Amino acid sequence: MPISEKREAVEDPLSNGALAVEQADIAALMEEALALCQETQSHWEQGDFDRALVAIDDAYALLLKMNPPSDSPLGDEKNDLRLNIAKRIQMLHAARFFPGHENNKTIPLVENRYVLAEIECFKNRERKYFEESFMRSGLYQGMIQEELRKAGLPEDLGWLPIIESGFKIRALSRARALGLWQFIASTASLYDLKRDRWVDERMDPVKSTRAAIRYLSSLHALFGDWTTALAAYNCGEYRVQRVINAQRINYLDNFWDLFPMLPYETARFVPRFIAALSIIKNPEKYGFKLPRPYPPLKFETMTVKRPVKLSALSAALGLDASELAFLNPELRYDATPDYAYELRIPAGLSDRTQKALLGLPRWIPPEVTTTIYIVRRGDTLSSIARRSRTSVSALKRLNNIKGTLIRPGQRLKVPGRRTAVNASAEG
Repeated sequence: MPISEKREAVEDPLSNGALAVEQADIAALMEEALALCQETQSHWEQGDFDRALVAIDDAYALLLKMNPPSDSPLGDEKNDLRLNIAKRIQMLHAARFFPGHENNKTIPLVENRYVLAEIECFKNRERKYFEESFMRSGLYQGMIQEELRKAGLPEDLGWLPIIESGFKIRALSRARALGLWQFIASTASLYDLKRDRWVDERMDPVKSTRAAIRYLSSLHALFGDWTTALAAYNCGEYRVQRVINAQRINYLDNFWDLFPMLPYETARFVPRFIAALSIIKNPEKYGFKLPRPYPPLKFETMTVKRPVKLSALSAALGLDASELAFLNPELRYDATPDYAYELRIPAGLSDRTQKALLGLPRWIPPEVTTTIYIVRRGDTLSSIARRSRTSVSALKRLNNIKGTLIRPGQRLKVPGRRTAVNASAEG
């Protein structure tokens, strides 16, 4: 039944049951609108502006139908959706009216006092970090540069992970950003990085690089220059947009005009990146003799269709126990999933691996420990997932939910450590 028909079917809007249906309908509208936002992104990347405009117009039309109660957490989610839609409208406007920016191919290597201060940090107290990160970069730089060339983006962007993660593939920040390119969960979902019980593609170097390129392209289309786009990559486009709206200077001309008004970490992020680029391009000038980078990863792939523990496969192949896990960092259990998966293996080992797999047992993952959450008025799957540090898809899978509708009083399994929890315990 279409959403509009469901809403008309509510007989008594003052009853608790009707309110629950209304809340569920709003949550369903939000999920539909978010899906349209993703369609907008996809159409824009393909250069189909007309279809992108239709999708974002449809998302906005759904937004206008939402009227959550003032005390409902859905109000905050509606505001987030409004910002999401506004960002894409601005992105489409920039792409249509300011195509092919002159500064698309280069990142200005200014040498102001902020950049020089970061160079001094890398020369002194962060020297070991910088040199070790540079060494690790060799594992991935060839792949990253190739992806950037295919996308037509500045190859200098390939050094962004030296600031984000130190080229550590499983780096995790205090803000729960993960991987080489430090994606948070919500941005990862927007750029099609899969996260389920078995994998988290934020830790896959190739997949996360492609997602980062899409995200950076969107930010550049939105802001018009790379320094502002990089600031938005660090702290979010909404935060940078608010700073821009609060000033009276043409930000497209000079990023450094808004620099003092940005959050401290973001204010450092851009000059740190420029400082790193400056050192890498001319190490002798800044007193560096950079170490030799590690050689690039070499591997081939093969399809594995059942769960197999990587440590058992490594032992059967006579490999170091960590080698397969290092080549496949997105595997959360260090085991292949219960669906077809392209496993990376050392080059030249496909025949041996195929034979070894025949002798290995099916690996059974540990049972997921769950708690019971009692749904409260105004709850949605997305709000419960956010509080429980899990995903909507995980909640739907644990509770055998086909759609998105939940009702007050419903008992849901959520990932956790205790055996039960009630609504009051959640505060």
